[in-house]
Amino acid sequence: MSNTINTGLVSFGKASRVFHGPVITSIPELHLKTVVERHREESRAVYPWVEVVSDIDTLLADPTIELVVIATPNQTHYELARKCLEAGKHVVVDKPFTTTVAHAEQLIELAARKNLVVSPFQNRRWDGDFLTLQTLLKSNLLGRLVEFESRFDRFRNYSRPGAWREKPGVGSGVFFDLGPHLIDQAVSLFGPPEKLSADIRTQRDGAETDDHFDVLLQYAGLKVTLKGGMLVRARTPRFVLNGMNGSFVKYGLDPQEAALLAGGKPGTAGWGQEDAEHWGEINTDVGGLHVVGRVETAAGNYQAFYRNIAEAIRGTAEAAVTPEQIYTTIRVIEKAFQSSREQRTVPFHEEA
Repeated sequence: MSNTINTGLVSFGKASRVFHGPVITSIPELHLKTVVERHREESRAVYPWVEVVSDIDTLLADPTIELVVIATPNQTHYELARKCLEAGKHVVVDKPFTTTVAHAEQLIELAARKNLVVSPFQNRRWDGDFLTLQTLLKSNLLGRLVEFESRFDRFRNYSRPGAWREKPGVGSGVFFDLGPHLIDQAVSLFGPPEKLSADIRTQRDGAETDDHFDVLLQYAGLKVTLKGGMLVRARTPRFVLNGMNGSFVKYGLDPQEAALLAGGKPGTAGWGQEDAEHWGEINTDVGGLHVVGRVETAAGNYQAFYRNIAEAIRGTAEAAVTPEQIYTTIRVIEKAFQSSREQRTVPFHEEA
């Protein structure tokens, strides 16, 4: 068995071009060997060494492939991931992993039974701002946390014709697109909520899928608000944290996505470092002193996700996104849709 893990990539759409391909090929632990493309061979223009195959069965028949990355529309994730696991391959699935709790449980159980790694691509755990606030919370600089707000806002007042995310169907809409990132971050910090309420709606003229969400996760002594929408033109904070001793407010998005869209390569000098103008602001009490100032944002590091996957495959580390967290995130999504549909607060666990 080679130390380098041969990797297959299923589809070469935006997620693969912008995220998976550049990150996978930037770390020595993984070797991008094969790409599944049905109609064109666009991947070879970027990665001339790859083998391009037209179907997943050909990919799975290659015994040297150990890891398969699935970057296809959400409604296809379960069947493709199940097929890969049954073929004895480790699997990374683009978020949200699956569209139902039942499918998530089946994949988790199948992977455990076959001693394989399966994980959603939750790269935003390695956003610089999220890494920063994790350190902030561990340091207890705000005292007991009472309120946590996280949001992804965009402005596009029209639907993109032909975009699968904006067509009616399982797994489409902005909540399935952006919600899993915010939910996973909250779950990794605070675990499962006690109960939750949600307002998921369509706001834009002519839109056929949801384009706004407002989700409230309730914990003992802590309120967690997750929001996102397509009609937010004004500047809004990415994070707001309020505690017994003070507050932390952060504007601006992690720069890694913009760098990847511009053709940047992870791991180059200055990668993931944020401009000082976007650093968060803290106002708190520390050791009897009132402290007001800015907190330098830690460098973001999407490479850490795939390094962790490689370590988990080789047995030197546990997968950072645990099976329990995968389950919790998908269950929160299901419960949020239920809450919005029924217009009521619902318990996270089943009612007696």
